[in-house]
Amino acid sequence: MAKAARSQFVCQACGAVSARWAGKCGACGEWNSIIEEADTSPPPGSGMTRGSKGRVIPLETLDRRESEAIKRHVTGLSELDRVTGGGIVPGSAILIGGEPGIGKSTLLLQVAAAFARAGKNAVYFTGEEAAAQVRLRAERLGLSAVPLALAAETNLSNILATLADGKHADLIVIDSVQTLWADALEAAPGTVSQVRAATQSLVRYAKAEGSALLLVGHVTKDGNIAGPKVVEHMVDTVLYFEGDRGHPFRILRAAKNRFGATDEIGVFEMAGEGLREVANPSELFLGDRTSNAPGSAVFAGMEGTRPILVEIQALVVPSGLGTPRRAVVGWDASRLAMLLAVIDARCGISFAQHDVYLNVAGGLKITEPAADLAAAAALMSSISNVALPPDRIYFGEVSLSGAVRPSGHMPSRLKEAQKLGFKRAILPAAGDLETGSLKLELSRVEHIKGLADALGL
Repeated sequence: MAKAARSQFVCQACGAVSARWAGKCGACGEWNSIIEEADTSPPPGSGMTRGSKGRVIPLETLDRRESEAIKRHVTGLSELDRVTGGGIVPGSAILIGGEPGIGKSTLLLQVAAAFARAGKNAVYFTGEEAAAQVRLRAERLGLSAVPLALAAETNLSNILATLADGKHADLIVIDSVQTLWADALEAAPGTVSQVRAATQSLVRYAKAEGSALLLVGHVTKDGNIAGPKVVEHMVDTVLYFEGDRGHPFRILRAAKNRFGATDEIGVFEMAGEGLREVANPSELFLGDRTSNAPGSAVFAGMEGTRPILVEIQALVVPSGLGTPRRAVVGWDASRLAMLLAVIDARCGISFAQHDVYLNVAGGLKITEPAADLAAAAALMSSISNVALPPDRIYFGEVSLSGAVRPSGHMPSRLKEAQKLGFKRAILPAAGDLETGSLKLELSRVEHIKGLADALGL
């Protein structure tokens, strides 16, 4: 008689294991996240069995010279290649997360089709849709004639057997990893054990065979990838697909990248024929700008090595509440509170009796401190009901003392502004700057009080 597997209780939020059930996880503090799972043997494909003695493996040294360098797979989508560091590395594992309906499956179908068009072998496994549904999407995107291998399967053993039996796959797409299940584990698909086992087995296969692996991951209500955090440690690259479904713009941002920088972004536009690359995001984010409205300022920002000009909108109105409201979209709410306090203390402009709304147009999320000066200009413009000149840009970090600190990549910001027809830049006084090829009029401010004086406040 087979011995019954012991039970263990696993938190679905953090992966912590406990001997008994509890309503609240003692490791992460999440409520109602502990589920009973069977304690079985190690995950399939891990290369481990109970009681195995192990084998001696050959060791290498750092001075080993390979006969040829690893060549990246260029996808043909320049925005994706920019985020991944110049293309997809063979044998790498990439995890892509995003909200439902944001365009993850569309992007991966276009990438797999680009591989197939280039004569490479790409295999697409879908666990959320039928094969006929994927074909319908391919017809809408104009990819129905592409020789892309397709299968609707959720069984991990069947997927690994199919990959091992067929021709070497240059690209493997799994949509999504939360739908996979390993029959050796007595747990439902999407649980911590199943997601961890599926990811480990697929990553191990991809690295052993030199195949690039693309995994789709669901996200929680907080925007983080669902499942155990160890999944993000297993893969080489973690990409987040961001954007507001009310806007056509989509931002692909790297949260982790072992083969490139993590501060690059890719900009796409959702169209009827699929995701379309945006070569000049600045023109896109400024396309619907109203130049004569108070509370609008243009920020010259940097995303990785790319300068991007984006509109920051502010609305300041008298409040009828005891505690005025502060609402922010696309920027840090804590930084807005700090900036309002600095303006009040250093410029004498009080927002204590006003509701403040701040928005970054186009659905872009800004984390750069250099946006302080542009946000301050938009706030001062809105509370005074005086529109800012439409041909000006702003950038600079504001400290608690009110001093405007220099920002990096100032020449790149100014060149992008000049290319788009702006005439004047409000920037920090400190910092070296070569103005030989610039035709912009530069106004350098040392203190935020200088910005208020320039606006007549």
